[in-house]
Amino acid sequence: MSNIFDQLTASTEKTNDSIQDETTSNNESHPSPVDVQYTPISIKEASQELLRFGLIESANKPKLYQTAITHPQALNEVLEPLDLSLTIDDVRGLAFVVVAESMARGDGDEWTHPLIRKQRLTMEQSLLLAILREFYVNHELENGIGSAHAIIPIAELQPRMGIYLGELGSEMAEEKRLRNILDKLKAHGVVSEIDKFDQVIIRPIITHLANPENLTSLLQTLQQHAALNGASGSADTHQQDVPTGEATPDEGSNHL
Repeated sequence: MSNIFDQLTASTEKTNDSIQDETTSNNESHPSPVDVQYTPISIKEASQELLRFGLIESANKPKLYQTAITHPQALNEVLEPLDLSLTIDDVRGLAFVVVAESMARGDGDEWTHPLIRKQRLTMEQSLLLAILREFYVNHELENGIGSAHAIIPIAELQPRMGIYLGELGSEMAEEKRLRNILDKLKAHGVVSEIDKFDQVIIRPIITHLANPENLTSLLQTLQQHAALNGASGSADTHQQDVPTGEATPDEGSNHL
């Protein structure tokens, strides 16, 4: 015959069993934060760098670049919902974002993207871009493809620009014009800032921005411009597309 103490013990055991069953049920329907799969910090950092600047250079960010070349699928999984994809140029140590083919494919050059717009260059900027690419290609021919530190003094660029743009009658004015154009191209990521020795570093992404297709388009535009203006028209009002699909920074936006 059970006494009062046996009854109290049995009641307590039933209550504990009920609490344990409820706790188990709640854990099954609401998994603890420990069970959530988080993106590795290295993938986060690399994808954020790509979305912020559009590219990663091994010379400047070796750890992030290493992440990009060892985990391209993981990065593409991050970029795919944004209609972007990762491209690797392992020879030059570049990882950069391009617009997905599904977005870029369309009628002619017409495509739109909510985060990226085509970068437009003036004729002056397009000319300097082509000249810089020529210097960069010569640098690779002499030092090997992928060699870094393609440095050029702005004094070497000024005479080349004068051939196409004409002289202003003042070396100071011509240098100021060149510096302004270089500053605009710096925003596109193709050159560094002018250093204290009046030199700039040509960055390897120029080989993808100023690709043969774009240079051919530029040549055709120049020929048309020369035919219409007798080879002496103003270069200030014409704009040249750079429809490469590379995700370069959009003016006024922190995306790419």
